[in-house]
Amino acid sequence: MADVKAVTEKSKGFIGELREFVMRGNVLDLAVGVIIGGAFQSIINSLVNDIIMPVITLITGGIDFSNWFVALDGGSYSTLAEAQEAGAATLNYGLFITAIINFLLMAIVIFCIVKALNKMAEKAKKKEEAAPTTKICPHCQSEINIKATRCPHCTSELG
Repeated sequence: MADVKAVTEKSKGFIGELREFVMRGNVLDLAVGVIIGGAFQSIINSLVNDIIMPVITLITGGIDFSNWFVALDGGSYSTLAEAQEAGAATLNYGLFITAIINFLLMAIVIFCIVKALNKMAEKAKKKEEAAPTTKICPHCQSEINIKATRCPHCTSELG
């Protein structure tokens, strides 16, 4: 009996094991999550770059984080593009600050979405729990299934 099991497992092979691994529900869910997350990231990047960063720039008096950098060659450049054009190595801490803001906003948005979904799921669960599963027979007052058309206790037909 053990030999049959060993032969079956061995005949499954790499492709069979790979197919079994990929077809697990959590792997497929993870793949869908990664794809949706990638698409969602572009929305968050647009939110940060096109809406929030201009507002922050306005509030801070025109500060542009994208031009916050340190040129490692010791040169003085007015913009990051100018430094990169000159071939200077740079520490782009302004872009890093933007990436941190992107991350924080993505975390906040995902938190809000998950919180809303959990709240909706909780309401649906309460609604399911609130729906009665039994009723009382009008003839014998016994508790019976809500879907019953005839009372199992007194055999009366129910309307």
